[in-house]
Amino acid sequence: MKQDVFNEVFRNRTKALALKVVRESEEIKYSDALGIIRKQLIRSVTSTAANFRAVCRARSERERFAKLCIVVEEADESLFWMELLLEGEFITTEKIAPLYQEAEEILKVMSSFKSKFKS
Repeated sequence: MKQDVFNEVFRNRTKALALKVVRESEEIKYSDALGIIRKQLIRSVTSTAANFRAVCRARSERERFAKLCIVVEEADESLFWMELLLEGEFITTEKIAPLYQEAEEILKVMSSFKSKFKS
């Protein structure tokens, strides 16, 4: 896949995931503790999307790699918050599974991209 096509595909996928997570997180009942988890999940998933966008617009290879490192870190953090919601039984498997699967796929692709980028 050409780089510009790859960038467009993953700009759209990361943004779509962020929007889906924001929508689904509205369904989580309110409490102080769950509010923190919800906020952290939204922050990390939107950061994944925003930083991938920055990867596409980077002014140098070093900047691109640095932003890509952030994308990988934030995607992994998003998975962590989803796992807490699932394991704490604050959200159903049916609601979180497709989001988790997409976040995991994005993480795998970005990790692979980062590894190839570095070598």
